[in-house]
Amino acid sequence: MEKLSIVVPCFNEEASLPLFFHTVEPIVRTLGAEIEYCFVDDGSRDETLEIMRQLAAAHDYVHYTSFSRNFGKEAAMLAGLQMATGDFIVLMDVDLQDPPSLLPEMWQRIHESGSACDCVATRRMTRAGEPLIRSFCARLFYKLINHLSDTEIVDGARDFRMMTRQMVDSVIADGEYNRFSKGIFSWVGFHTCWISYENVERAAGETKWSFWKLFKYSIEGILAYTTVPLYLSSVLGFLMCGVSFLFLLFIFARALLFGDPVAGWPSLVCIITLLGGLVLLALGIMGLYIAKIYLETKKRQMYIVKERR
Repeated sequence: MEKLSIVVPCFNEEASLPLFFHTVEPIVRTLGAEIEYCFVDDGSRDETLEIMRQLAAAHDYVHYTSFSRNFGKEAAMLAGLQMATGDFIVLMDVDLQDPPSLLPEMWQRIHESGSACDCVATRRMTRAGEPLIRSFCARLFYKLINHLSDTEIVDGARDFRMMTRQMVDSVIADGEYNRFSKGIFSWVGFHTCWISYENVERAAGETKWSFWKLFKYSIEGILAYTTVPLYLSSVLGFLMCGVSFLFLLFIFARALLFGDPVAGWPSLVCIITLLGGLVLLALGIMGLYIAKIYLETKKRQMYIVKERR
């Protein structure tokens, strides 16, 4: 019998976790597969870990890993994938925004397609219920990264996806410290089939993703999968040098031909401020890339396990 591992990262999800388990359990039992739950507690400060202990004590097919602190969702997903022993692995959010009702269709498609479909992924057709500014920025991010990067990232793509063992092994083998899973799933290749669905509201609890966290995560994605910003800063610096040289010639010629004095300090301050801002922008872009190199070379652990069952 084939085995399906369900990987579920959790952070302060005491309200959602029992609801998730009791919602998913009857659905996956219709698949005709051996089931394994791989919960990852990402340093929760509520009763999430205690609920995992209770589920693991009651069901021998439930396993969990608990971190020593909050290492982030990317580390939790990696730990869950490394825990999983199934022939197929599905990543799910515990808040039920990833509809469990899609699991039978995903299971069917990954089997019917044979070797032609290594991953069945999901994407949201709409962003109903989200703040307008967040929806606008999300669409802008996908357009921007797909223009800058050779790695395609589908607009509205979720981490909710069912993958073959071979694909998961390839994702785990990518030893990056600064991980951006949506990019990794695309970069490793393999044929992906897509299922679209309407946006679903969180079943319980509160989202941990503020606008600022999403913004930082988007910057991580851009830095991880394109070096175009470095090229743009170089081109911008070259253009500004050319403009400055032409402006210098203009002032010099005007002084020779008309005897006009050089413009006063307001224009000079504006020019210096503009050039200084552009220099700081270019240094900031380079600094972000250098910081990522620094973190990669330190070879720190992605996470530290405090408890495991």
